[in-house]
Amino acid sequence: MSASQPQETVQVGTADSALNPSPDRVREMGAAALEWAAAYLDSIRNLPIAPAARSAELRDRLAEPLPAEGRDFDRLLATFRDIVVEGTRHHGHPRFFGYVSAPGTAVAAVADFLASVLNANLPAWRSAPAPVELERLTIDWIKEALGYDATAGGLFTSGGSMANLTALVAARHRHCGEAVSLHGMRSRPAPLRIYTSSEAHHSTHKAAALLGIGRENVVSVATDDRLRMDVDELAHAVEQDRAAGLDPFCVVATAGSVVTGAVDPLGEIAAIARNHGLWMHVDACYGGFARLAPSARALFDGLAAADSIALDPHKWLYLPADCGCLLYRDPAAVLGAFTLDADYTRILQDEPAEAYAFWDYGPELTRRFRALKVWMTMAHAGSQAIGAAIESNLDCARYFAQLVDAGEDFELLAPVELSIFCFRYLPPFARGRRDITADEERELDQLNERIMVAVQRAGSSYLSNATVNGRFALRGCVLNYRTTRQDMDRLLQDVRAAAAATTEPGVGSGSKGDR
Repeated sequence: MSASQPQETVQVGTADSALNPSPDRVREMGAAALEWAAAYLDSIRNLPIAPAARSAELRDRLAEPLPAEGRDFDRLLATFRDIVVEGTRHHGHPRFFGYVSAPGTAVAAVADFLASVLNANLPAWRSAPAPVELERLTIDWIKEALGYDATAGGLFTSGGSMANLTALVAARHRHCGEAVSLHGMRSRPAPLRIYTSSEAHHSTHKAAALLGIGRENVVSVATDDRLRMDVDELAHAVEQDRAAGLDPFCVVATAGSVVTGAVDPLGEIAAIARNHGLWMHVDACYGGFARLAPSARALFDGLAAADSIALDPHKWLYLPADCGCLLYRDPAAVLGAFTLDADYTRILQDEPAEAYAFWDYGPELTRRFRALKVWMTMAHAGSQAIGAAIESNLDCARYFAQLVDAGEDFELLAPVELSIFCFRYLPPFARGRRDITADEERELDQLNERIMVAVQRAGSSYLSNATVNGRFALRGCVLNYRTTRQDMDRLLQDVRAAAAATTEPGVGSGSKGDR
């Protein structure tokens, strides 16, 4: 073709193109994807939990230049099936006990597909009237599940870290008014102070850094023998800071710590917050939905007094990522924290419900339709079935604690409050002893780290790690409706086998990442 000849135009918007496929092609792609999904879910118990692949190998298998021309969906699905699926960790496996990871649900996966097809954007009611109403309804259901005030409000977020950050913005706004929004932290005469347990999630410290409050102004309050915030220490820290000219404004309680599952004494913390004029935020991202389980409900007494609550439906509602949630007891107290005047955010509706905008309660404008998978899961399963699944998870963790206590070769390192268990293997020299030396403790830490890596690599079970009272712990979290007591028996067998095989140092070190 000469330079003077017109080049062939790529037709992208025509019927049955890659970007605009015909209904038959959509059905073909959907059928192939659903066939894979059904087979995957049917076989997930039999898969090795963690991939054996290395980073260089995966990059080599995936690497290619930017494609100039498209390819058939079947080839893309084959890459997903043969490389991506084989090279990932399977959180839906009933013996995946690492971190705080949910298995997902089939109905939520379908809901995510439907939400992506609809492609609703939910910054305000006018943008997606029915989806916004569905989000507000689903928030009402979550409030009911937690026993929260019926007049409270809320919204879905990307996850717990964003929910915690957003709550601290709201708390700062109530305390400082418009001054910090306009002039920054230099407008404050004294440093703001946040109080949280020494066991709290690091997202509070990250939020303090992002907001200019500073990580050094997050006060880590000591814990009691159950690793819950010590309320006497909290009161003392607030009084001491105020006497020193500092500016306490917020306490962050934890309802289910990610290390041990400890639930802070919420009612007592609420009383201290009330007495000292502090905003009380509760990080209930892991534990909050355990209130649906009768045996755990009393742990959450006092939750209703919180000014804000962060939750992760992509944890104990079993949803696929991502979906966090933030509730405000008094939504009016938040107004002004996030609102900015811009022509494109002007609301012209007269009816208050139709003038509703999520951007008044959080930092995002573009918001995907996360509510659909929450609504579909809660409506499809019902609160009783979800509560029963959570109760079963709690039972599995308690049962595992009984197994550990019954043997001489393991010991629990923390109480089992919810569904997290922390324990360690004891070699013969350490069994029954109370006089273990510091050098021997370091040896135990190193041994248990090697055991954890061996368990992960074997592929039958998966544990992560924690530090409990300065000691390395094998840590597991039961957060899967597929998990049974038989899986807990198998886990202990797998750890014993790894301990027997782990006789040489230098096996490697495990990952310490996910929440």
